[in-house]
Amino acid sequence: MLATSITRPFLTTVGGRRVAFASACECISAPALRLVPRARTSVGPLPRALASHVTAAPAKPPRPNARAFSTTPRLHRWGIFKTVEEAEARHKSGPFSFRAGALFVTTGVLLYGYFTYEKGRMERQRSSDSHKSVGKARVGGEFTLTNQDGQRVADAEVRDGKFSLVYFGFTHCPDICPEELDKMALMIDKVFEKQGKVLRPVFITCDPARDTPKVIKEYLAEFHAALIGLTGTYDEIKDVCRKYRVYFSTPRDLKEGMDYLVDHSIYFYLMDPDGNFVEALGRQHTAQQAADIISAHIGDWRGPLKRDA
Repeated sequence: MLATSITRPFLTTVGGRRVAFASACECISAPALRLVPRARTSVGPLPRALASHVTAAPAKPPRPNARAFSTTPRLHRWGIFKTVEEAEARHKSGPFSFRAGALFVTTGVLLYGYFTYEKGRMERQRSSDSHKSVGKARVGGEFTLTNQDGQRVADAEVRDGKFSLVYFGFTHCPDICPEELDKMALMIDKVFEKQGKVLRPVFITCDPARDTPKVIKEYLAEFHAALIGLTGTYDEIKDVCRKYRVYFSTPRDLKEGMDYLVDHSIYFYLMDPDGNFVEALGRQHTAQQAADIISAHIGDWRGPLKRDA
């Protein structure tokens, strides 16, 4: 039997919620007051007698990072669109656009130009290295000859810290030497225009018996003012030709007034400022082609290089 007076409050769980109500434990028999644990299941409304004693759980405070939804359109920049139509158009076109395509093409062109230049530079380097043995150049070497002013000069003085372009010929040549010296003059002008005065053009005679300093000076003045003429004794010229691998057929003992022709190799020998052989240019090269090759080698040079104003 349940008593009418409520003597002691207590807490329990009803429908998964903490509920405070008065207890009739002292006036109700033990079997009637047994509390059986129940699973959390949905229950109906509380009895009217208990509803007044139920305390509602406090509401959760709002998240500090939450923000209200905004209908203001974002700026149209870097893939953020003002309208749904623009977004759908971008979705149809995929990740590629005119800007991306232009960037891709530009990058490809720059890479192609870089690797083409590097390929040419490596080929020129291999060509130069192929003419060198360990510690000694296979083409070229030291010499001391007489210039067109009658002064004795060594090869280092002739180069004077610059590249040199060496040609072997003779002043009585009827056709080949004048043609090649005309081409050499064009090469000199083109290189000077592109790289500055960093090249010393040198003419070495293969006919020392007739090509005196005075004769050479008058002969070279007809082609280019920058040309340096060199001559010497028969043995000196023969030694220089041997070092440069130049063939010539001038006989040793000649009587004064004899008329003869001289067979010789027809090449321009490009030497670097240290006196090392770089490349040989033949008749198959035009003046423009030869000037481009010379300019490319000058551009590849990383050592000291004297430049005249």
